[in-house]
Amino acid sequence: MEEKELIEYLARKLVDDPDGVNVNMIEGEKSMILELKVSQDDIGKIIGKRGRIAHALRTILFASSMKSGRRVVLEIIDN
Repeated sequence: MEEKELIEYLARKLVDDPDGVNVNMIEGEKSMILELKVSQDDIGKIIGKRGRIAHALRTILFASSMKSGRRVVLEIIDN
């Protein structure tokens, strides 16, 4: 599973409005940035208390990206 699809799948399962989830991918030579946008009401569910869910998503993304050898960064965009 590609990193973008993985983050999109996990985010859709966490939020109340799965149609509001949008993942934009910006590729570089040795790195990739994933911008995660969710509806305004669901931003707290993606970040979690003290950022625990956001940290867990970044940890899963890091482990997934080890296979490709590229650095992947997750940015949560607040609308």
